[in-house]
Amino acid sequence: MPHIVDIHVGKRIRQRRWLIGMTQQKLADEVGIKFQQIQKYETGANRVSASRLWDIGEAMGVPAAFFFEGLAGTTGTNASERASDAPADMLGDKEAMDLVRTYYAIPENQRRRLFELARVLSDVA
Repeated sequence: MPHIVDIHVGKRIRQRRWLIGMTQQKLADEVGIKFQQIQKYETGANRVSASRLWDIGEAMGVPAAFFFEGLAGTTGTNASERASDAPADMLGDKEAMDLVRTYYAIPENQRRRLFELARVLSDVA
């Protein structure tokens, strides 16, 4: 039975990989392992060693600590400190992830204006 932390770390690897548009094969190549190992990490079937997590973070442009964000008991990231109206597994929602990826493809000045529009719309909803 996989440990809850291994499952969480695996989800964060998958979410980040998907968000940046990286395939399992590309990540595996950059880290120097087979893509099947990435699959096992992402499902939590295999534990990711600290050094491998470091390499994965380097390949995807995030610190190793990124993969632990959102775990209950982690300072500043537990469920009680998140936005109360956000779904618990928002990043597990393919539509939400596609929206985030599309948002970051917009030039920064337009992205800021879109963000402000979304904020105003959510305030009046």
